[in-house]
Amino acid sequence: MKTKIIGLILLGLISISCTNSKPESETMVPAKLNKSYLALGDSYTIGESVPTPDRFPVILIQKLKERDILFDTPNIIAKTGWTTGELTKAINDANIQRNFDLVTLLIGVNNQYRGLSIDEYQTELRTLLQIALVFASNKPENVRVISIPDWGVSPFASGSDRDKIAREIDLFNAVKKSETEALNIAFIDITEVSRTALNNEQYFASDGLHFSREMHELWVEEILKSF
Repeated sequence: MKTKIIGLILLGLISISCTNSKPESETMVPAKLNKSYLALGDSYTIGESVPTPDRFPVILIQKLKERDILFDTPNIIAKTGWTTGELTKAINDANIQRNFDLVTLLIGVNNQYRGLSIDEYQTELRTLLQIALVFASNKPENVRVISIPDWGVSPFASGSDRDKIAREIDLFNAVKKSETEALNIAFIDITEVSRTALNNEQYFASDGLHFSREMHELWVEEILKSF
């Protein structure tokens, strides 16, 4: 009799186990968490004179989504006219207390445009690079530093010395590349791509100075090569 009772209990446990088990198709799969992105810069990052969807940071996360790399809406600290020093101050004022899975830095055109010292630029850039690394959890692989586009090819600069502008931008970019690569951070060259816009109005926004979505898309193509 005792043996029969034990057998019934075992059968009952097996029955409960089978009833509670879920088919394999119903197994819960954890949702994929979106990554976070901080874009630091000036007018080229904020997308002066283009709609928000046409900014390169926004286009970038759309393209990464096509690769099944999902990002939340970018956090952007950028403003038209900012130099390296002004960007640094704005970051400090923002008092962000978190890290990001991706940080991009595109800054320097206003240092060149205002005729500021390249030595000052180098010093302030070093500070910004360290800030970018801190935001990226000190992971150089999560940072992308982007070269300064050449505004000298724009209709706005038609009466300027375009060769002089190009030479100066090349000097600033040489400093940026050297300082970036010294920290094992990816340096993305979009300067030569920007120069293909000369005499091609489709690559410029309505203000004749800043670049259109078509150019921002070309920049994204270059950035994507680093992923």
